[in-house]
Amino acid sequence: MKKLTAPVLAFALALSASTAFAGGPVVVVEEPVVEAETPRSGFIVPLVVGLVVLCAIACGKSEPQT
Repeated sequence: MKKLTAPVLAFALALSASTAFAGGPVVVVEEPVVEAETPRSGFIVPLVVGLVVLCAIACGKSEPQT
């Protein structure tokens, strides 16, 4: 039994040691946080879109009904 234990233990140690260092060290690099700036045209875009929609409704081509 003692003749079998030493080679099995050595084999298990060799396998576990090679898998423990398989990937190398893990380096975690934190990326900088990028925050979006508040848009300067906060109310201009909805205003222009609203005016375009109102113009499309008001200036729409109306056909005479017969």
